Amino acid sequence: MAAAELSRVDVAIAGGGPVGCALALALAGSGLSVARIADDGDVADRPIALSHGSRLILERLDAWSSLACSAIRTIHVSQQGFGRTVLRSSDYGLPALGYVVAYSDLAANLAGRTSAISGRATSWEPCGDKIVLRFAAGGSEARMQARLLVLADGGLNREAWRVTDYGQHAIVAEVTAERTASGTAWERFTSEGPLALLPFGDRHALVWSAGPAKVEELRGLPDREFLARLRQAFGGKLGEFRSTGPRSSFPLSLRRGAVRPAPRVLAIGNAAQTLHPVAGQGLNLGLRDAWELARMLLDVAKEEIGAPHLLARFARSRSLDRYAGIGFTDFLVRMFSNSAPPLALARGAALAMLDILPPARHFIARRMIFGARALP
Repeated sequence: MAAAELSRVDVAIAGGGPVGCALALALAGSGLSVARIADDGDVADRPIALSHGSRLILERLDAWSSLACSAIRTIHVSQQGFGRTVLRSSDYGLPALGYVVAYSDLAANLAGRTSAISGRATSWEPCGDKIVLRFAAGGSEARMQARLLVLADGGLNREAWRVTDYGQHAIVAEVTAERTASGTAWERFTSEGPLALLPFGDRHALVWSAGPAKVEELRGLPDREFLARLRQAFGGKLGEFRSTGPRSSFPLSLRRGAVRPAPRVLAIGNAAQTLHPVAGQGLNLGLRDAWELARMLLDVAKEEIGAPHLLARFARSRSLDRYAGIGFTDFLVRMFSNSAPPLALARGAALAMLDILPPARHFIARRMIFGARALP
């Protein structure tokens, strides 16, 4: 699709990831003119967890049935030492609490259903009832006018970010164990950070958070030594770990951008917030951003798209879910990445209480599944 054909649109979406694609799909066939601008960069090839609530969104977009996934029917949460709790999908009448998919498959599946201009947004400037977007395309600069610009790529909103550095990196790999994956996701809190093992076919997707020096050391170990260290940190619930695939790592931080960064501009997904991977909330929060924004845009006259009152309404509508998600993950990282004995005892007691108090456990589980509003 040539940029010249889209000199003015109702909604311009900057971002080629699942969140931007989901918004474009939700607006497709609505009568609104939509342009999605996507960079052709490499897509991360790693497993990622989707909640059951995200499955419902993708089903409504007709983008679920073709995805290969591994169901999470049980989530086992523990810390080294005392304390654990278990969440089960059967307690909520659901087929699964969540699903593990390959991020690259999800991104390709959604991108293949929407058209896009190959390019990357470089700048934008509001001008009356429109915004002028400039983007690099084919070695030259192109321009587009839109009623509303939606930033759906984390790299596009850096000036508005507030960053909290957790002093952790995550090492990611696929491992096999003596006991095969059986629909159980394991979240193990260690003194240096959370360790998650998710079912992924006949393997386990590992996300292991620790200090940068330790992660660098773990990446460099021979496979046998790495698996022995993993067994030491995780425990014996899965028996011995038998093999590991390639290991990669990335730094962990909390990045919060303004939901309404500028006139006629909205940020969603990673452009609005990038979370620590503990509890797997980031992409699920972004998909809810896209779904609620689409519903809002489809419910107003074209002339209102991008207007200040609409931007303010969206910011209000997403504030509870957004800040609850940010607060929940931030709390888990800060409280469970500490080896102080009094805190360890308090954490263990809290996990044990969750296990014997179903209402409290259900409160947390439903918000992990559906977001802060706990609605499907």
